[in-house]
Amino acid sequence: MIQSSELILNPDGSVYHLNLKPENIAHDIIFVGDQNRVEKITKHFDAVEFSTQKREFKTQTGIYKGKRMSVMSTGIGPDNIDIVMNELDALVNIDLETRKPKTDLTTLNIVRIGTSGSLQADIPVDSFVMSAYAIGLDNMLRSYLIDTISEKDIEEAFINQTNWDLRKGKPYVVKGSETLANKIFSDKMHKGFTGTAGGFYGPQGRVLRLEIQDKELNHKMDNFNYKGIRMTNLEMETAAIYGLGKLLGHECLSLNAIIANRATGNFSDDPYKAVEELIAYTLNKLAE
Repeated sequence: MIQSSELILNPDGSVYHLNLKPENIAHDIIFVGDQNRVEKITKHFDAVEFSTQKREFKTQTGIYKGKRMSVMSTGIGPDNIDIVMNELDALVNIDLETRKPKTDLTTLNIVRIGTSGSLQADIPVDSFVMSAYAIGLDNMLRSYLIDTISEKDIEEAFINQTNWDLRKGKPYVVKGSETLANKIFSDKMHKGFTGTAGGFYGPQGRVLRLEIQDKELNHKMDNFNYKGIRMTNLEMETAAIYGLGKLLGHECLSLNAIIANRATGNFSDDPYKAVEELIAYTLNKLAE
């Protein structure tokens, strides 16, 4: 039995941070970072049957073209993903009354919709990137046993090509869901290799008043290449989603609307339009 200190429940029986009970979520879930983006997706639904919010975690569940889906805001960063993925899995794979893992496990389909800046000149603004792989620079996932799910050859190539300082922790690489990729990918998308940073400023090479450990790291990441796999974009959630999803047995895929191109210096004339188009595209693919 899992102790109450390990799996914390609210007085109403919902999981602690997400404020959800098992019946509140669908098995097809869309992640967004920003709580205000949840309703930008569910406004397309035929009906919304459930809505709740606790802290930055907002969830709405409803029907789109006959398919039940949930949309959830995760907030920013791998630490939040650790909360969201573990509590979602508990909702479907742990009996919250007996506090015992279930014998028959449920697989969730989780798709992240985000915005990002491209690192490559040939991935223009207003395009879409599907993360075939993600590399975690945050070190959160290494609290778990990940040797069976990580792509060690790509990890070593990245460490060597960027002269990565291992005092910051060892990067991890995880592949996205092939099942969801086959369902969602089309010629409207670029296949990507997404970097997940543990912060927004120093960890992504931004300098305000503090010097950073490696001023050339962003340039090195731009030029990374392993058998044709190039880094395409940088954000703060995807690798953590992929890693925990794979460990827990869920299908996870991350999609990004590219609203800026760092290589060319371009920014989208209408970033909201690009996001709306990605939302509509993803909803229709999931509903098929």
